[in-house]
Amino acid sequence: MSAVLSSPEIDQLLGEKHLRSSIEDHAQQISKASLKPSYHLSAPNGWMNDPCGLGYDPATGLYHAFFQWNPFGNDWGNMSWGHATSTDLVSWDISPTPALTPSTKYDKCGVFTGCLQATSIHGEPGAMTVLYTSVSHLPIHHTLPYTTGCESLSLAVSTNGGKTWERQDCNPILSGPPEKLPVTGWRDPYLTTWAREHTNDKDSRSHLYGFISGGVKGQYPAVFVYTVQPDDLRQWKYIGSLVNVGLNFHPSRWSGDFGVNWEVANLMTLTNDSGNSRDFVVIGVEGCLRPEITSRNAGEARHKRDPRGLMWMSIKSLANANASDALTSYGFAGFFDHGCLYAANSFWDPETSQRVVYGWVTEDDLPDSLRHRQGWSGVMSLPRVTTLRTIHNVTKARCSPLESITSIELVKSLGSGFTLHTLGISPDSRLSRLRQKAKNGHLEKSPLTARVASAPATYLPLRTSRWELQTEFFVDQSCKRVGIEIAHSADLEHCTTLVWDSYSETFTIDRPPVGQEINHGQESAPHTLFTYLDNQQEFEEALKVHAFFDHNVLEVFVNDRTVITTRIYYPSDQCFGVRFFAEPDDQSSKPSAVLLRADIWDGLGMN
Repeated sequence: MSAVLSSPEIDQLLGEKHLRSSIEDHAQQISKASLKPSYHLSAPNGWMNDPCGLGYDPATGLYHAFFQWNPFGNDWGNMSWGHATSTDLVSWDISPTPALTPSTKYDKCGVFTGCLQATSIHGEPGAMTVLYTSVSHLPIHHTLPYTTGCESLSLAVSTNGGKTWERQDCNPILSGPPEKLPVTGWRDPYLTTWAREHTNDKDSRSHLYGFISGGVKGQYPAVFVYTVQPDDLRQWKYIGSLVNVGLNFHPSRWSGDFGVNWEVANLMTLTNDSGNSRDFVVIGVEGCLRPEITSRNAGEARHKRDPRGLMWMSIKSLANANASDALTSYGFAGFFDHGCLYAANSFWDPETSQRVVYGWVTEDDLPDSLRHRQGWSGVMSLPRVTTLRTIHNVTKARCSPLESITSIELVKSLGSGFTLHTLGISPDSRLSRLRQKAKNGHLEKSPLTARVASAPATYLPLRTSRWELQTEFFVDQSCKRVGIEIAHSADLEHCTTLVWDSYSETFTIDRPPVGQEINHGQESAPHTLFTYLDNQQEFEEALKVHAFFDHNVLEVFVNDRTVITTRIYYPSDQCFGVRFFAEPDDQSSKPSAVLLRADIWDGLGMN
């Protein structure tokens, strides 16, 4: 690996002579198939990006997942649709050949992202229809002048359970964006039902709506909204823009920057146990300004990536919208993922009555030279379930004033405090099937102090790099930092560290140094703990961390509302253990946090 690290840098950054040979062989190691994530859905080979065409076919009992795929190389290009099916969203049957490839005049430059409907174009069950952006001209980018007609809307139908797909003679069904709108992009169709409160149409709840993402040049990023005839998917009628927040809208560090152009927007109406509902839109955001620094090195990893993000926004219906106005207004917003996840797409799962979301785990942190050697790029995230997360009788956050946290909605309670709403994001519970052959380790009620040698009460051993961890901490007011170290060496000297800093209300992931070309900068996310009243007593919620590690993909869920996905390109394809620690705000030896429980499943997989 001399092209990535010089010999002095190896000694300085890693400090272990016995690792020298593995570091020098990193370029060869990273190309091994064993380093490809094992339980994340991926393409057979080559480049993979956006998930698309997600859905469930009741006729066959199969889940379908399509994805953007270059079957001919390991760079973006030849954009086709890869295809996989599953009965449980855990084990996948991946087709070795694309379902759709660029092959007509209107999509000769790419079959871009789209969606799936488990009906024919005329609404009859028993068939499936995919709608996609058909591309006839490249390049396309929000920073370039838009070429009229470069993006159109087309569809294809399968009558044999998704084995083959036939384009229709009516293609393209829309030749481009609404007239007289100077767009920066117009792509990624998404279909959904939506109960729009502002309409007087008594049948509005059964209406089908089409979303196409993009932006209006110099004015705002946009979701272009259409009504779609459920009994004829070829009929789309433009009714207006979903919401207008202007360019680079940035409510606060809790909500991020909403950029200048949107991609893969999808809407979900989520309802809690009390019957309260909120509309959320999840969007890929292009043209973000650089993230602000919130703690030591915070945002370092994002500084080295494309200026984009994966965001969500809660929207509110307007009473008197018309075709020239935005149909909704901004409510509150946040990050869907603070790491390297992008282009999230979702579907309603009728088998579980849940909204399931997948995203693209990018390879942005790996230089092209190493990425080309490994023979593949990108994987799909684990399935995530979104909910309207509600906490009752909230009185305060750990440090910040409640009103300053723009990723939550506060509703005054009848008694004391507030009812708090936000977007909940958690791993799909069906992933527990991956534990069937895994080895389980457990700890509970362990007082935590500063980092020490691997004391049994604060350490869980590992033998593989395929594991799941669930933890819960009580964090005292005297605790400055609490966290988890993932050991990449047997002596626990080289680690990935997950830390919550209670003073800055920031959760960070520090990745081990592996060379100047690989981006192992720090990931960060604003995160706080809320205090609530129960029987007139105040309690602060526990810090809950749920993590999945799959060779070089790490997905971390914190309190089921803050998520960071990142890549760990460490030369040793093994993790040796995890240990837990807490640091008080002074030199006191008194434990400042307690590990209430920790469970680890080592050796995840279906085989």
